[in-house]
Amino acid sequence: MRPDPVPPTRTGLPGPGGDGPHAQRDALVESRALRASVAERDNVLDKVKQLALSPDGLHATTKDVAAYFEVGETVIRALVHDHRSELTSNGYRTLSGDELSCFKQLCGITSRSRSIGVFSRRAVLNTAMLLRDSIVARQVRTYLLNAEEKQHATPVDNLFHRLAEWVDERITEAVARQLATHTVTDMGHADMTRIAEETVRTAIDRTIVPVLNIAVRNDGEQRTRIEALDDEVTRLKRILREREAAGSMNALDAMNPRQFEQHIAWLCRRDGCDQVTVTGGHGDTGADILAYTPDGRRLVVQCKARTPAATITSGDVQQFIGMAKLDYKADVALLVATCPFTRDALLLAARHDMTAVHRGLLEAWNNGAKLHVLQG
Repeated sequence: MRPDPVPPTRTGLPGPGGDGPHAQRDALVESRALRASVAERDNVLDKVKQLALSPDGLHATTKDVAAYFEVGETVIRALVHDHRSELTSNGYRTLSGDELSCFKQLCGITSRSRSIGVFSRRAVLNTAMLLRDSIVARQVRTYLLNAEEKQHATPVDNLFHRLAEWVDERITEAVARQLATHTVTDMGHADMTRIAEETVRTAIDRTIVPVLNIAVRNDGEQRTRIEALDDEVTRLKRILREREAAGSMNALDAMNPRQFEQHIAWLCRRDGCDQVTVTGGHGDTGADILAYTPDGRRLVVQCKARTPAATITSGDVQQFIGMAKLDYKADVALLVATCPFTRDALLLAARHDMTAVHRGLLEAWNNGAKLHVLQG
């Protein structure tokens, strides 16, 4: 039974599309730092639906997780492949050997598989913050953001007001002790003043100074977190700009060379390329992007952000071929341009097994088509 929808929320978490609920959920998907900040709140899983755990009460199998999020097991396996490091840090494990045998016996699993992936509750929550196309995952993220909002809305006790009351009580107790051993006439004004000063000094040493030290330390930690969140906001804005540019050649034409390189890198990542690095700049000898195709071949890309009226000549192609093949040992070489190639340039590229991504092909790629050369 599909869980009931949950109401939208407003929260302080930044997102690429403002502060609406959809943008906030997307921010969790995009930002590892934001996911880490709420990774402990796995109790929200039970607010959406019941999570089936193995008999040890601690782990869920890939099948259990897929059933919880109402997706196929292949979706969960692909997610683990893409985010194994993060999921492992949150409790995902691969069981094998004796450990696997014990787990199979405990759970009554008859499969002959040599390894089984298991998720802690925290790893399941991590999965909810990464799955895009799951209604259940989106609802978990909404509940998570609701919890974040409530936590920030909780008023903070007036610590210093309570501390002043505590000091008053200590002074009263100290004076009472003195009165118990002296008559009022024996205690002069100076004695009363000394008792009060000693009590206040003790209170400051034992409470106020440590509190101030903690406040100073927390201020530094808060500043560090704010700086990290600022970096995340900047990165998310760049991602938003890249996605807005998808399908729009006018947006590509308006980009400067650096922005164009970043966008082509995003297209490579979108199509499954790994270790995508933008190297453009002085001294790059023509290689603007280095990466590996989904099947592991070395990819070298040069980007040419030129006006549609310009052309890529055979000279441009010849320089790139020499650099890609000799300097970088490229298995796949792409010369991507916002303008057409001359006929000679296209022929030269074909002879040397280089892919000429001319304006027409770039438009199709930007609109969602995949480059066949990247798929192997």
